[in-house]
Amino acid sequence: MAGEAEGMLTIDELAAAVGMTVRTTRYYATLGLLPPPIRQGRMAYYDEAHLSRLQMVRALQDHGFTLQAIEGYMRSLPADATVEELVLRRSMLIPWDAQALQVLTRAELEEVAGRKLSAAQIDLLVALGGVVRVGRKFETMPALRVSLQLIELDIPVDSMRAAGEAITRHMDALAEELTDIMRHQVVAPFRAQEHSAEEVRAFEGTVATLRQLTMEALVTQFQRAANEVITTSLSRTGSD
Repeated sequence: MAGEAEGMLTIDELAAAVGMTVRTTRYYATLGLLPPPIRQGRMAYYDEAHLSRLQMVRALQDHGFTLQAIEGYMRSLPADATVEELVLRRSMLIPWDAQALQVLTRAELEEVAGRKLSAAQIDLLVALGGVVRVGRKFETMPALRVSLQLIELDIPVDSMRAAGEAITRHMDALAEELTDIMRHQVVAPFRAQEHSAEEVRAFEGTVATLRQLTMEALVTQFQRAANEVITTSLSRTGSD
């Protein structure tokens, strides 16, 4: 039990605290996503820093990052990053709709799709961001459900690719600008002062609420803009 080493967790307790299996936790440790455990005799223990990093890994998973991207991101973190720093970094992430990400064979992907998929359709799923190729397998992304529905539509493939590219291009630019505002005008002033761990976690909740409101505002503004463009386009067509 944790009481055997005050403030420490065993591998079982660490995994349970984040909602992972021990096997997965050990695997992530072998990838270098966690620092080495703290040894006390023959026992290996994990502290709050280990827990916070594993929570970051879990958050990145839940936010749609591939394992390769998670490895790259975790390597970029300072070795001496504090628990509070990791909490703040997590607060900047945008959550996807809950959907389990998996690595599937082609047969398993077709089982999820409910039908056979041609090579061209699989290429389109990749282009639409529904899956990412991992060797001869496919890592599912949160957009898989929508991507599968899109390839069912009787729409020219080039049109779907063009729409996907337009969405990616504009969303990347918007995400970069909004993140810059959040980082410099919200997070930076908070980090400029001393705060307790409890205050940092409360701030994470505040940022999560602000993040949700921003996403709702984004959808609303897109609907308004789209309606205005469509109305204007129809008016022009009628006057021709």
